[in-house]
Amino acid sequence: MLSNNVKLAEQVVFAEPLPATEQLLVSGGDARIAIDSVSHLNKYGCQPFPDPALLDFGSSTASVISQAGFAAANSLRERLLREAGAETLKIVCAREMQRIRRELLHDVSDLGVSLVFATSGTDAHFIAALHAGVPLTVVMVEEAETGSGVAAALSASFCGKAAGSIESVSLRAADGMPRPLADIDAEVSASVERAVMLGRRVLLIMVDQSKTGMIAPSTACVMQLRRLHRQHVAVLVDACQFRIAKPTLRAYLQQGFMVALTGSKFLTGPSFSAVLLLPKKMQGLPGDDAALTGEDVANVGLLLRWEAALVEWRRFGNLPQSLIVEFMEAFAKAVQQRLNDDPRFEFLPAPQPDRRPLIEAQSWDHLPSIFPFLLYRVHAAVSVDKRHPPRTPLNREETQQVYRQLQVSEDGSGQGSMAALRCQLGQPVACGVRSGIAVSALRLCISARLISDAAGHKGIDGVIDDALLALDKTVWLIDRLMK
Repeated sequence: MLSNNVKLAEQVVFAEPLPATEQLLVSGGDARIAIDSVSHLNKYGCQPFPDPALLDFGSSTASVISQAGFAAANSLRERLLREAGAETLKIVCAREMQRIRRELLHDVSDLGVSLVFATSGTDAHFIAALHAGVPLTVVMVEEAETGSGVAAALSASFCGKAAGSIESVSLRAADGMPRPLADIDAEVSASVERAVMLGRRVLLIMVDQSKTGMIAPSTACVMQLRRLHRQHVAVLVDACQFRIAKPTLRAYLQQGFMVALTGSKFLTGPSFSAVLLLPKKMQGLPGDDAALTGEDVANVGLLLRWEAALVEWRRFGNLPQSLIVEFMEAFAKAVQQRLNDDPRFEFLPAPQPDRRPLIEAQSWDHLPSIFPFLLYRVHAAVSVDKRHPPRTPLNREETQQVYRQLQVSEDGSGQGSMAALRCQLGQPVACGVRSGIAVSALRLCISARLISDAAGHKGIDGVIDDALLALDKTVWLIDRLMK
C-alpha cells in the first residue's frame, strides 16, 4: 500500500484490547489521515467521529463520518473483540473483508470480476499499473483533476522494470474553462498511437468523474482505442469519486476495463477506503498480491472505514431513482442560480456527464453532482450595473483561507449567526489564471448521504436550504477580506 510519498504504508499492530473506534478509523493508512494535534482534523479537514452540526457539502474531497456510519464501525469493532478471542484478529478481519468484498461485487458477480482492496485511490492506480505490463506508457488527465499522489504512485510502479513514462492531458484551458472534449480526445489518441508504434504497453486512464465533475477522455475515444489496440492498451476507469450508477459500473467491466472506486467521496465514508475491480483477463497480479495490497495483515482501519461507507451505500441503494433524480435536478437548479446571480461567484461549468456509446443516460449519474466555482471580491462603484459590478478574483491563497474558515465557528458569536455557522466544501482546485491572478475553485457537492437525508428527515428543500446557507457563509467570509 503506497503512501503519499510512494512507500508502503505502515502496518499497525495492536495490543489487546483494540484502540477506540475513532483511533482505528485513522489507522492503517498514511499521514494524510493522521489527526493534527492543534486542529484535531486530518489533511482533508475531517475528524474521525460524527459532527452533526457541520453542513457537509465537500464530498468531492472527503466527509466527516456520519452517526450511522460511526455506529456501524463501532459495532464491528466490538464484534472483532468478541470473535478474536477464539481466532486470531487476522483471521477474523479476513472473514469480514470477504463479506465486504461479496457485497461490493454483488451486482457484477456474474461477470467473474475480482476485487482488490487498497487503502486509497492512489494505491489502486499503482496496482492497476502492475497489471498493465511493460514497457509501460501511462496516458492520463492532469493530476490536478485526479489526485496529488497519482503520478508518483504510477512512477513507483515502474521500479525494477523497463523505463516507464507518463503523459498528462489538460482538461481545462489557461483561464480554467473546460477544453473541448474533441481536443482532449485527439491529444489522448495521439499519445496512445505514439506509444503503440514504439512497441510499448499503454495504461490509458479515463476519469469518471474528475475533481470538478468532468469525464475525459470520452467513452467513445477510449472504446475506439481499445478496439484498435486491444493487445497493447489496458484501460483503467478512475471512478474514485464513485459518482456512477450500478449499470454504468457494469458496462465498464463488460468492456474489460479495470475500475477504481473509493468509499470516501460520493458515499461519504471515512478517507482511505478504496478497491480496484479487475475483469477476468486482467487478473493474476505478479508477485505476492496479498502483501502488496495489505490483505495479509489485519488492517482494522481499512475494514472499519469500508463498513461505515457501506452504511451509506445501502441507504442510497434503497432509494427510488425517481426521487434521486428529482432531488439532483432541484439542487442543481437552485445552486447554479445562486452562483450565477451573485457577482462574488463564478460558476465553472463542466459538460453534463455523457457516457455514450458505452451506455445511454438511463440512471441518476447522467446528472451533475459537483459544482465548482471561483470567488471574487466586489468593488464598490457608483452608477454601475448591480448585476455586473467591477470585481477581482481571489487568489489561491485567499481562496484557501476562505475554505479553512468555513469550518470555523468564531468565539463570541451568537448561536444561529453567520459567524457561528460551520460548513465544509470541496478543497480548492487550481483552475488557471484570471486577470493575471492564479485562481482556485471551491466545490459544492451532492453526496449519497445528502440524497438519503433529502429522502428522509431533511427533505429536498431542507438540504437545498443548507447548501444555500453554505454559500451565504462563503459570501460573508469574502466580504470580510475586503475590510
